[in-house]
Amino acid sequence: MTSVVEREAYLAMVGQEVGVSAWHLVDQTRIDGFADATDDHQFIHVDPLRAARETPFGGSIAHGFLTLSLLSVFSYEAMPRIRGATMGVNYGFDRLRFISPVRAGSRVRGRFMLAEAVMRKPNELLSRTAVSVEIEGEKRSALVADWLGLIYFAEQETTV
Repeated sequence: MTSVVEREAYLAMVGQEVGVSAWHLVDQTRIDGFADATDDHQFIHVDPLRAARETPFGGSIAHGFLTLSLLSVFSYEAMPRIRGATMGVNYGFDRLRFISPVRAGSRVRGRFMLAEAVMRKPNELLSRTAVSVEIEGEKRSALVADWLGLIYFAEQETTV
């Protein structure tokens, strides 16, 4: 369960690691489901025997975009919530790199460092979070990126 912090406390976390998620299994069933959802049935993902024979991976691997999409659940588990925030939306990624393949049967987790947090408007915060997806038992991350997000707060009442 994540913590709830005041906006000022969140802004003060810039430069700090703010969370690490639990480990999540990326099994063949999950990979096949993602292949069905995205119509990406390349054999390296959905044919473990062929992938073992014809690739250097030793079997099937997760789609890079599957690994990327897991950032949502990782962030729900690991990132602090800001009191008064009404919603958050993706704004994009900078420097996204897929470093190492995630083999079927591996466990992965997300690690988050708040790199920047700026109030763009009284009710809108732009955050830049350095993220990495780690593979259990491996030295190299599956992916690294700077994840940009917009966090919205209820409009402040004004006094006339």
